[in-house]
Amino acid sequence: MWNEEMGNCTAIMEFILIGFGNLQDLQPLLFLLFLIIYIVTITGNLLIILLTLTDQQLHTPMYFFLGNLSFLETCYSSIILPKMLANLLSGERSISISGCLAQFYLFGSCVGIETYLLAAMSYDRYLAICRPLHYTSIMHGKFCVQLMTGAWIDSLLANGIILFLMAQLPFCGPNIIDHYFCDFVPLEKLSCSDTSLIELVTFLFVTTSLLTLPPFLLTLASYICIITTILQIPSDTGRKKAFSTCSSHLAVVTLFYGALIAAYLLPDTDALHRMNKIFSLFYMVITPLVNPLIYSLRNKEVSKSLRRESLGCCS
Repeated sequence: MWNEEMGNCTAIMEFILIGFGNLQDLQPLLFLLFLIIYIVTITGNLLIILLTLTDQQLHTPMYFFLGNLSFLETCYSSIILPKMLANLLSGERSISISGCLAQFYLFGSCVGIETYLLAAMSYDRYLAICRPLHYTSIMHGKFCVQLMTGAWIDSLLANGIILFLMAQLPFCGPNIIDHYFCDFVPLEKLSCSDTSLIELVTFLFVTTSLLTLPPFLLTLASYICIITTILQIPSDTGRKKAFSTCSSHLAVVTLFYGALIAAYLLPDTDALHRMNKIFSLFYMVITPLVNPLIYSLRNKEVSKSLRRESLGCCS
């Protein structure tokens, strides 16, 4: 990181996260709201992790992935919300450059891992519905662990390269980030040097090669095959039963990619900037909150496991 004077500007040592800075009167209410969201998010996701670990009937590939998704959502919330809560409570909105880069890296890694994870879950549903006779021979425990290990390694390494390039950029002011957290675009815009290399690398990694497009296409292809197969089932009961096995995951995929596309693919104009911040709240705060609710309310196995654990605790 540059820390010497460059030309007529001096390197900055911290950033200011604007966040909700223009809503001073609502700071206490927003703090209470996000504190409740954080507590509910952590509690709900930890409960699902506990169920998938302790209930033998949930020791299947689908719930192995669900446990990993809940762990990932817990990480999401813990990367962003504690700093946001501290800023709302104290009014102090500064974050060190190293802290900002760490937040950027961890959050980007979680996004990359989730794209792989959702693709793995969609492939699991594809095998269960479209290739049921081959399901157990393909989707076994070792293969599931390999998928998740590969997802973590690929995302951490790819984001590590981007982080390395980002850490080489000089930041010499202004140091105002009009966002809730340290994201790629706001950071890249604050650099006072040529950012073409990191833009190219990020485009290749995130958009076309590793972290977004291939997992998205696999997820899309899996659901095209799933929906085609379900529509070919002759009975209404059979179609409803088959669709119920993937409806929760489809809702999560739609919410995740919908918010991600709205936040990053809309034109970066002044008119849409406020909407961009709202969409960002969806995938970094709302999605981790509603995912456990979707799976607990729409998934019969999770609901049954929840009742069994509740009865076991009461007996």
